[in-house]
Amino acid sequence: MLTFVCYLSFTEQGVKAIKDVGKRYEASKALAEKLGGRLVCAYVTTGKYDAISVVEMPNGEAMAKYSATLGARGFVRTTTVRAFKPEEFGKIVADIK
Repeated sequence: MLTFVCYLSFTEQGVKAIKDVGKRYEASKALAEKLGGRLVCAYVTTGKYDAISVVEMPNGEAMAKYSATLGARGFVRTTTVRAFKPEEFGKIVADIK
């Protein structure tokens, strides 16, 4: 499984429906599972982003579909980055001289 960090910003529609954030969290968990992945954790945050989530997906295409689906629902905009565990990254850069 590949790991991704998803930064979320509420749209105007998302702010208007802020009381439904728990329902949207459950729906995003179900979506991740439907795509063969899992929502590892999620937090509502303060600062530049309104929420962050850590998601594991079988491939980049599944993650792209996940992010696109969340955005299409109209409540959030997403910025997604690939995350590497230190040992994974160590293997990637092991032969750099």
